[in-house]
Amino acid sequence: MAAHTSRTVIYAALAGNAAIALTKFAAATFTGSSAMLSEAIHSVVDTGNQLLLLFGLKRAAKPADARHPFGYGLQLYFYTFVVAVLIFGVGAVASIWHGVEKILHPEPVAHAWVNYIVLGLGVVFEGGVWVVALRAFNAERAGRSWIAAIRSSKDPTVFTVLFEDTAALAGLAVALMGVFLSETFHAPVIDGYASVLIGCILAATAFFLAFESQSLLTGEAASYDTRRGINRIARAEPGVVGLNQARTMHFGPNEVLVVLSLDFEDTVPAGEVERIVTRIEQKIKAAHPDVKQVFIEAQSFAEDRRAGAQA
Repeated sequence: MAAHTSRTVIYAALAGNAAIALTKFAAATFTGSSAMLSEAIHSVVDTGNQLLLLFGLKRAAKPADARHPFGYGLQLYFYTFVVAVLIFGVGAVASIWHGVEKILHPEPVAHAWVNYIVLGLGVVFEGGVWVVALRAFNAERAGRSWIAAIRSSKDPTVFTVLFEDTAALAGLAVALMGVFLSETFHAPVIDGYASVLIGCILAATAFFLAFESQSLLTGEAASYDTRRGINRIARAEPGVVGLNQARTMHFGPNEVLVVLSLDFEDTVPAGEVERIVTRIEQKIKAAHPDVKQVFIEAQSFAEDRRAGAQA
């Protein structure tokens, strides 16, 4: 379900960004507006980003093999990080560059009414995509605050599209204001400052997305509730006298690895230990469908601590 929702949001963003990018480039060429050109570049970058996210989803869905025994889920996080780099490296830098050029060599914006029409259409397209992404994000966050939902989310595609389009709407507002003030005060340099401000908005968005995706890429644990549920299941099983260690890691939005070190009663025979391990694994997977792999080690508490001290 999560993957289907992600693709729906991305396809909506792809269609909206591709449509408006062509219109913005035509308007920027016709009017000579630096802010409009920045917005056109922004839309092209966003279009490419949606294609990268779709490619990341496709790569992440590949089954595990000998080279990637835990699957390819982490590739989604990698391509999300690449998206953040592109937003900064192409979108932000290019916007700031064009803005500085316009500030140093200001030229009046011609046919400003064209910019108003195109930017208005941009608000409609981007606003529609933003609503789709917001609904998907609200369904995922389930009443939590935005920051808490983003920090705990293991599927970066939805909030990536949401923040891209939030930045896009902010950029459109800045571009509209820049064109309006440039024309009203006959000061084309304002259009250049608007372009620089759009670049700063993109840079801030890129840094935020890069920070969140690198955390996922380097190995985040399962949610607190999932970890607590796993620990409770392991401790409650008859024959288990202690939980030495419980470690989890996301290899994708719906791919969790669980590694447990359990201390069993010394009187439990080896055959019964095997059955206990099987029951624990089955219960964990039934309670937490995102858990795909469970590895359980039988080790006394003292040996576990001794091994930890030597590591």
